Amino acid sequence: MDNLKIGQFIQNQRKAAGMTQKELADKLNVSFQAVSKWENGDTLPDTGILLALCDELNTTADRLLNGGSFAAGERKLMRVADVIEGFECMEKIGTLFGEDSTFFTGMVDGINQKMNIDILAYLKDPMTREVMYAEVLIQGIMKGLTVDMDEVDACFKNKHMVETIRRYAEKADNE
Repeated sequence: MDNLKIGQFIQNQRKAAGMTQKELADKLNVSFQAVSKWENGDTLPDTGILLALCDELNTTADRLLNGGSFAAGERKLMRVADVIEGFECMEKIGTLFGEDSTFFTGMVDGINQKMNIDILAYLKDPMTREVMYAEVLIQGIMKGLTVDMDEVDACFKNKHMVETIRRYAEKADNE
């Protein structure tokens, strides 16, 4: 573990959360000097407060202890089934809350605006739906996640999408 890298990550996350060292220390019931020592790389946080620290900094313990990056060879697996379930849950919001609810329309409008698409039309068409699954997987790969290509092969009908995902996965493995 690189204490300086971990300390820099803690400091960056704390600042991104808009907290001073004292504010973070108060939330964790430690001194601001303890936070300062972590950020300078002099010491590491005690394991007893590690999870609370991660909650306050909106990160995970593995990411914190790796100084903000994923450990080589220990990248988290992104499952195709979870991606599919995520899209199904988005659709279910419309069913459960009503398609005219502020929550559903806000979600749909936000996605449409951010991605310059009609998400509901894309979800109705099996081909464009699969393209969205691929896009989520590729974004995950680019952020350091990994995918099981056997699962991708089994879940995707569009072999061009499979090969595109495979290229991204192989490129990430070679970096």
